[in-house]
Amino acid sequence: MRYKSLYNGDPIPVIGQGTWRLGGGMQPDTSQDEMAVRAIQDAIELGYTHLDTAEMYGGGHTETLVARAIRPFQRDQLFIASKLWKITQDPKDTLLSLEGSLRRLETETLDLYLIHRPNQDEPMEAAFEALNTAASQGKIRHLGVSNFSLQQLRKAKTLAGMPLAAIQVPYSLHQRRYQANGVIPYCQQHAILVVAYSPLDRGYLVEDPLVQRLAAQYGATAAQLALSWLVRQPQVAALPMSTQRTHLEENLKALDLEISPEDNLALDHIELPEDRLWPV
Repeated sequence: MRYKSLYNGDPIPVIGQGTWRLGGGMQPDTSQDEMAVRAIQDAIELGYTHLDTAEMYGGGHTETLVARAIRPFQRDQLFIASKLWKITQDPKDTLLSLEGSLRRLETETLDLYLIHRPNQDEPMEAAFEALNTAASQGKIRHLGVSNFSLQQLRKAKTLAGMPLAAIQVPYSLHQRRYQANGVIPYCQQHAILVVAYSPLDRGYLVEDPLVQRLAAQYGATAAQLALSWLVRQPQVAALPMSTQRTHLEENLKALDLEISPEDNLALDHIELPEDRLWPV
């Protein structure tokens, strides 16, 4: 595994393991629990020590599966991130959500705790008041946000009692919205790690003709090429998700792939499918 540094020098694996839909969508689903636990443990054994989850995933059930999966491993060797689902005007709501995640994850502290999404109807001040308190108590090591616009990110940066460590956004060869709207350049200028979720664009990327052609030239898979393009960028890490050990192994090999400047430029200017051209 390779690492990137957060603002204070703390290392974070450049490729992490997402857990969305392990244990259900927004409601619990216990039918595949053993498979989910095994998938997380396979990932850790292969070197995926950055595990990302959220209180919304499986209605909290996913966090309990992560807790089960990590019991055989040393907690201090793992980087665990979770996310606050709802912003309200009462700091107590944020603290209750955090305590719920800590309890389900069976841990005393989170390495990274993010606001899952902005809420246009609720100001962020109360949430950050609670998050700053929890961080001062050692319950949160690093703060972050997810799916924030540039204006919202700047606002969050002023409210956080410590430097913002990361932002999670959808980012891939096909998904450039947060590059176009200025969020990613801003993060690269201010030492905020961009954690790209849906880095394979939900599978669409592996069908892209240019990605397929270039991957074949390098003897790589389309997924490896797409992940390599992402994590070679300054201040960018990726969160693919797979339940199959072979795919987990393949994704890690993206770290060994060296793309030529010419091919990297071609990927930079890849033709985006029309249904991926979102407004900025």
